[in-house]
Parts: sequence; structure tokens; C-alpha cells
Amino acid sequence: MRLFRSRAFAAGNASGFLLFAALLSALFFLAQFLQTARGHGPLDTGLRLLPWTATLFVVAPVAGALVNRLGERPFIAGGLLRQAVGMAWIGLIAAPDLAYANLVAPLVVAGAGVSMAMPAAQNAVMGSVAPTALGKASGTFNTVRQLGGVFGITILVVVFAAAGSYASPQAFSDGFAPAIGLAAALSLVGAAAGTALPGRRRATQPAPTDAVQEIKTWSGS
Repeated sequence: MRLFRSRAFAAGNASGFLLFAALLSALFFLAQFLQTARGHGPLDTGLRLLPWTATLFVVAPVAGALVNRLGERPFIAGGLLRQAVGMAWIGLIAAPDLAYANLVAPLVVAGAGVSMAMPAAQNAVMGSVAPTALGKASGTFNTVRQLGGVFGITILVVVFAAAGSYASPQAFSDGFAPAIGLAAALSLVGAAAGTALPGRRRATQPAPTDAVQEIKTWSGS
């Protein structure tokens, strides 16, 4: 627990918790929205999510290369803000008759945001500890992100159940819109947590290639 005395360590983990709370809960419901409300099959749904997930191949490597030069704060705060905008956008337009073309732009915005924030959050945590504490820092970050995912899915399910159901495409959309809106709110809180990070500093660890692998994992690559 003494590691949390470091502002970078604490803020990085807080941002990571909220990042994964929003990301995994949105992924949980977006796939269902495309299948239940829009009537697509599993393969078609995966293909339609590509504008969201494919951003990692462009954005994540660039963010990972620049984070040590510019600091983690702009990437975490800016990335989570972009994810919030993308999720809120989807929540505002969600409907059973929504044309897929209208989803592409918010998916790209949200995907670019998470691809910016994820490497930076890991870098903030791993770069804030001494080499002898790297194992503890890594274990903490991974535990926090798993807890964030569980937390996010749980509260979005509660919101969805209060407003919608699986009875019809319209009933699902009625619950999906406020649920994805909550994912946007979680992202916004995560962006605020990211602003608590220290300014640009000399990184103690190399660029976080593991974070890129994490994005590939959630995207199903």
C-alpha cells in the first residue's frame, strides 16, 4: 500500500480502474446492441466493431512512443475524454433503426481515446516505482484493471435492467442508451483522475509495449 503514496502511482491506477470499467462494460453491451437491437450475427458484429478496435494499430504505437517525451497526463486525460465523447455520442443516437454508418465516427473516436490512454496509464504506474518494486506495481495495475472491468459491467447491468430488457429491439435500446451513457460518465471521471498525474517527467521504464498487447486482448486480435 505504500506505493500509493506516489501521486503518479495512485492516479495511474485510478485512471486505469475507470478506463477498464468503461471499456469492458461498453464492449459487453455494444456487441449485444448490434446483435439484439440491430439483428446482426456474431461475425457481422465483430466486423462492425473494427472501427473501434482497429485504432490500436495506429494510435497505440504512436502514443507509446510519445508518452515518455510528453508525459502521461495529456494521453490519459485526453484519451479518456475522447472515449467519453464517443460513448456519449453512441448513447444519444442508439435506436433499433440506427444506420451502421452513423456508428463509425463515434467508434473511431472512442477507440482512439482508449488506445491513447491505456499505454499511458500503465507507463504512469510502472514508471513511478523503483526497479525492485516492478513486480508489485505490475500486479497491482493488473488487479485494479480486472476489478474495474467487473465494477463497470456490474453497474451498467443495473442501469440497463432498470430501463430496458431483452423483450424487443426497442426495449433493449431503451436500456442500452443510459447504460452506455454511464460508460461515458466513467470515462469522464477517469479523465479527471488523469489530470492529477504529475507533469512531464523522466520515465524510469521503457515504453509500455504490454499495454498494446492488452488492447489486442480486449479487441480479440
